[in-house]
Amino acid sequence: MLFSSRLTSLALSIAVIIGAPQAMAAGAAPAPAPVAATPANAANLKAPLPLDELRTFAEVMDKIKAAYVEPVDDKTLLENAIKGMLSNLDPHSAYLGPEDFQELQESTSGEFGGLGIEVGVEDGFIKVVSPIDDTPASKAGIEAGDLIVKINGTPTQGQTMQEAVDKMRGKLGEKITLTLVRDGGNPFDVTLARATIQVKSVKAQMLEPGYGYIRITQFQVKTGEEVGKALAKLRKDNGKKMNGLILDLRNNPGGVLQAAVEVADHFLTKGLIVYTKGRIANSELRFSADPADASEGAPLVVLINGGSASASEIVAGALQDQKRGILMGTDTFGKGSVQTVLPLANDRALKITTALYFTPNGRSIQAQGINPDIEVKRAKVTTEADGENYKEADLLGHLGNGNGGADKPTTKPAAGKARPQDDDYQLNQALSLLKGLSVTRGN
Repeated sequence: MLFSSRLTSLALSIAVIIGAPQAMAAGAAPAPAPVAATPANAANLKAPLPLDELRTFAEVMDKIKAAYVEPVDDKTLLENAIKGMLSNLDPHSAYLGPEDFQELQESTSGEFGGLGIEVGVEDGFIKVVSPIDDTPASKAGIEAGDLIVKINGTPTQGQTMQEAVDKMRGKLGEKITLTLVRDGGNPFDVTLARATIQVKSVKAQMLEPGYGYIRITQFQVKTGEEVGKALAKLRKDNGKKMNGLILDLRNNPGGVLQAAVEVADHFLTKGLIVYTKGRIANSELRFSADPADASEGAPLVVLINGGSASASEIVAGALQDQKRGILMGTDTFGKGSVQTVLPLANDRALKITTALYFTPNGRSIQAQGINPDIEVKRAKVTTEADGENYKEADLLGHLGNGNGGADKPTTKPAAGKARPQDDDYQLNQALSLLKGLSVTRGN
């Protein structure tokens, strides 16, 4: 994705990353300190370069260049060697070329240059899933369900979604023409200019009066701020202190370390949130909560599953250790390591695992994950229609209520607006738990 030149301080030095393999993000960190000569690593620092292995490396390069079926230049061989050197350390260390480094920066900020369209593939065609509000796509009248049959005159049928997305990316301000088909009608063209797209990582709404829901899709630079605003809006919409909150971290692959700390801090008033341990001096970090409580101490249920990784696990672990919330769902992913991004020349970078993080109680969740307090697996919610039941108030000649008040005969429930908890079993169970807590506490 194209990144709109405005970056966070990430790009100026290094970045701490705590994302799952499929979706990395980064946050600003101080410039790296030299590795201290401790007993554990002093020998490695003083050891001479292994000349035999270097000779073997040079010999292998020569033989590949001389004998491989196709010519291979030195640049390609050296870049592949660097990639192999990083990839064999652990699953999260990697060499980032210019495109990969740029994409990582974009995912961190939540901003990129584009049209503002979420797309998918249906029957070989690129289909608009949703236009993002206040973007060139929504302003141009593009609607969910539209088929994108051409991009700048090139047919999209048979293209992968990634290929189509790459074609819709480009320099800010440049114009692009999409040929659309709507509801099986005739194709029509829409020309629009690429702009900076801001993707919010936080969604919030009231599930029922007194019960709020916050969903975090990824931990970006501004996620902590967005959660603070979401809590304030829920409080305003409810008109009084919340009876309960649900924080949904399911399928959240992680992201910025600082954002995870800020989110946890919105629910905590004291104590440790997370700490990290590593070899280099600036990998020893500790984060504690401040006394402010944006959640006003409302009962909290945190939804987690196997897709909740890294930054999500930091938040869940802190809230669980401090007994601030009830974790519900299934075991988390189990990524307990921290990556540091070291920029190189020519817009390249190294992403290296430099530390492990620990929950307030000293738990390392690496390769183990976090267990929910209440296990609730995914399931479908089906609503059965009530049978032909009758109440006392339906019977002819029934007595009235001795304390006064109107009779309550059987009524057919009106069809209500669809709610998230209606077809999400885990969310439904979380809401039920909060309601039970509210009853027992006399709210």
